[in-house]
Amino acid sequence: MDLGAGSRIKHEQYGIGVVINTSATALTISFMQHGVMDIPADAELDIIDAVDPPSDLVSFSAVEKRLRYLLERHNGLEQRVELGARWKDGIVILKPADEGLKAKEIPLETFFHKIVMVRDRLRVLEQKINSHKGLSAADKVEIQQYITRSYGSLTTFNVLFKNKEDQFKGSGS
Repeated sequence: MDLGAGSRIKHEQYGIGVVINTSATALTISFMQHGVMDIPADAELDIIDAVDPPSDLVSFSAVEKRLRYLLERHNGLEQRVELGARWKDGIVILKPADEGLKAKEIPLETFFHKIVMVRDRLRVLEQKINSHKGLSAADKVEIQQYITRSYGSLTTFNVLFKNKEDQFKGSGS
């Protein structure tokens, strides 16, 4: 049965109620005597006053998938960036000059992931600066120069990237 929110029904056990939400498997109904309950969508109900469901309903998961796609496409967030093949399973070793101190080993994939996160956050910062209404054009250019220099400082790590288009580019590029 296709009932929309606002439909009035009568349930054999719970009495008269109003449909307040629908899904493929259940109706959420507010009953006068029993409060709000989820009833299986195929339950036996007497329809007092039917309201047609909207024809353009979209599931939450469909909205979530589309939103994730848009964020990834337009913000560069969660973009898949690959580590160069020769670095896979590598280790970054931070060795102190003091022989009495222990060296720190970090999986290269973890180190690389942190570098990519810095790059992605710099990109978001650029977008926020460029769209900020309170900054003048001159202020935006000045701040952008610092971000460009930051990218330039990170070009040392370009050797880790599998794809050249993912690498950092400084002011000289």
